[in-house]
Amino acid sequence: MLELDDIQHILLTRTPAMTGRYEFLSFDKPAGGRAWLSELIPITESAASAATTMDNTKRWVTLAFTCNGLRALGVPEEALSTFPDAFREGMAARADILGDTGRNQPGNWVGGLAGDDLHAIAILFARDDAEHARATGVHDELVARCDGVRSLSFLDLNATPPFNYAHDHFGFRDRLSQPVMEGSGEEPTPGSGAALKPGEFILGYPDENGPVANLPQPEVLSRNGSFMAYRRLQEHVALFRDYVRDNSDTPDDEELLAAKFMGRWRSGAPLVLAPDKDDPELGADPMRNNDFNYKEMDPHGYACPLGSHARRLNPRDTAHYMNRRRMIRRGATYGPALPEGAPDDGADRGIAAFIICADLVRQFEFAQNVWINDRAFHELGNEHDPICGTQDGTMEFTIPDRPIRKVLKGLPAFTTLTGGAYFFLPGLAALRYLATLES
Repeated sequence: MLELDDIQHILLTRTPAMTGRYEFLSFDKPAGGRAWLSELIPITESAASAATTMDNTKRWVTLAFTCNGLRALGVPEEALSTFPDAFREGMAARADILGDTGRNQPGNWVGGLAGDDLHAIAILFARDDAEHARATGVHDELVARCDGVRSLSFLDLNATPPFNYAHDHFGFRDRLSQPVMEGSGEEPTPGSGAALKPGEFILGYPDENGPVANLPQPEVLSRNGSFMAYRRLQEHVALFRDYVRDNSDTPDDEELLAAKFMGRWRSGAPLVLAPDKDDPELGADPMRNNDFNYKEMDPHGYACPLGSHARRLNPRDTAHYMNRRRMIRRGATYGPALPEGAPDDGADRGIAAFIICADLVRQFEFAQNVWINDRAFHELGNEHDPICGTQDGTMEFTIPDRPIRKVLKGLPAFTTLTGGAYFFLPGLAALRYLATLES
């Protein structure tokens, strides 16, 4: 039985937030950090409370910490040593493993995210702009009166007009394929796979292989907690539009090429089910838009290319141990929309996402290393993920076709990683424990 009253809401609920802020913080004094945490705990909603108050709530708070942040709050080294190596080292230190090289390397990250003084994140989702202004103002006041707490940086979020909160700046419908946990009360949609054991995402529960040993100690810290990989991806919208136009003969060809890169049409309709033209009704129907496989329905990638973004991030029935690789994804867009047909305006826009899992190496790092940045994924030979993979101008993208396949060479980088971090997402009891530690 999931302890919903002790699990932070972000693990199990998707809020109707249209805006918000990610605030990145540092604790120069442990007492100040604990005072900040103490004031936020009462408004940090559990999965249970969020589910019952969703219609009436205007803001949702989530709190998470880096390893250095736990140390700054007073967690002893003996306890920190029980956390996984990847979390203790941090994302920046594992850049080579993740393929974060070239323009994506940590030396180019913004907002202080690659530094040792990144200690915490406060995720402040808001239903509308008015609540966003109110909630961030209240939080600014809290930071100001907590001695030794400072804001390293923040990222304001927004829905992406003329679409909505479920589209990225490239115009693609997002949030279409998420795993479901046993005991969550949610039923998987057709094609989404069976509900998975909670331990794949939340510490303290059995995973697909049974009971999990070697959890972080003391137990209050690990119970109902999880890990989050934060990724801030700048989207080069004008470059993407120019590229698909320059490599297409007609507007319809442009849309098809964009869909080939993504694996879905902008509406969310999967290429496997709509190989020739977009089907917005299919894309909007959760009972149909995930109801497909690759091994039987599109084994050679004639509909959905083998190296497309959607196929890499969710290989479905073509991957071994798929149930041990699933992850929960949360996030939002940031920056102004680029009007259709407008040239590059130099504005920073993109998507800032969290990948939530119980095992950073087995789940997130595997996906990043093997699925996203493996040149030989599906024996392709010289390809990375065309949307979020590391691109240096030497990679290719193959579009299977009969009688002759099409190979695009010298693929540019349509996105750039500008920040990232590993966070620990404690349960509510663990937050109270951290707030009462002593230096």
